[in-house]
Amino acid sequence: MPRLGRSMTLSFPPFAGFVRQLILANVIVYFAMLLIRAVSAPAYVWLFDFFALIPVLTMHCYVWQIVTYAFLHAGLLHILFNMLTLWFVGSYLEGSLGARWLREIFFFSVIGAAFSSIAMAYAGILHLDPMTPSIGASGGIFGLLIAFAMLFGDQEFFMFPLPISIKAKYLVAIYILLALAGLFGQQAGTSIAHLGGALFGYLYVKFAPRRGFGFVGSEKVFGLRNSYYRWKRKRASRKFEVYMRKQTGEKDFRLPDEKSVKSPNDKRWMN
Repeated sequence: MPRLGRSMTLSFPPFAGFVRQLILANVIVYFAMLLIRAVSAPAYVWLFDFFALIPVLTMHCYVWQIVTYAFLHAGLLHILFNMLTLWFVGSYLEGSLGARWLREIFFFSVIGAAFSSIAMAYAGILHLDPMTPSIGASGGIFGLLIAFAMLFGDQEFFMFPLPISIKAKYLVAIYILLALAGLFGQQAGTSIAHLGGALFGYLYVKFAPRRGFGFVGSEKVFGLRNSYYRWKRKRASRKFEVYMRKQTGEKDFRLPDEKSVKSPNDKRWMN
């Protein structure tokens, strides 16, 4: 968990915003799948195959799997570790950069991890198989970890539950080394997803706008909307000028443009 300044604190980060929504969604899905498995094993298998990332199915129009796989977890320790990491790191990033930014980089990393797994599975590298499923939010979480190391590398974390602090950049380096070591074990597919999420998290921080694509997109939308309204005002002004010429007989009647009117109290052109 983050350590602010030099004060020794073991307080948990705030549980709010997008981080809370994401954690609650994962927990609800996890317990729902447990309940379904207890009631009907065939239904559980069908839902798992429908929502987990299975490259051969994803490439045959099951495109939603590149996102939905991140909400499935294999066991209690799997979801507990992922959600705690998401809580500690995500809360700090959301508080510093906002919920929209956090939402973008998380799902960008989730989708990037999915594409990495699919590409490696079809390439046949590390004995991966297109029929092998992948689940878990680790790809998105590794994207957040990389972002944290890049943006707040000197921020210190406590190695909970031990009262030992370590800088974020060193902690993330340990995570990456563990993922690299996993490439040569039985969990190669999981390690590919972790490293893919980390890579896409790095690309997002490196090349995305500081406030995220959503902010830039909304600015462009508002810019287009304002341009449209300015065009409507100019069009209405031209119609009003034609009307006033007919009423006053002044052939050169003109309304002042926006640049010439320096004050809203300027009424020189009014009758």
